Amino acid sequence: CPDRARAMIGGLAVLLIFQLVGEVAVQLSGLPIPGPVVGMMLLFVALRWRESLPDSLRATAETLLSHLSLLFVPAGVGIIQHGARLAEEWLALTIALVLSTLITVAVTALAMRALIHRRDGEQRSG
Repeated sequence: CPDRARAMIGGLAVLLIFQLVGEVAVQLSGLPIPGPVVGMMLLFVALRWRESLPDSLRATAETLLSHLSLLFVPAGVGIIQHGARLAEEWLALTIALVLSTLITVAVTALAMRALIHRRDGEQRSG
């Protein structure tokens, strides 16, 4: 499978290049957003502009997603390492988690409602 490996390396290179561009953009602009998030937004814009997903990027993304659980290992280690601090600040963390979840659900519902309304308006006029 040398061709598959070569394609995956190319796809991984694309992902890392967009992450690097996002990091540089954040450093130059001082935006309070993580560089990888900016890079992912730029990748999204590039893929929408291109209107297709390259096979190499698709294969890389599918492989990364199939092993997504491994990416949670560092977070789990961090939780174990900072267990005492979590025990001290459990109330603030619980409040933050509940509020952020509720806000996320509300924003998602509003966005969905707006998109459905927009789609229905386009269907009526089209």
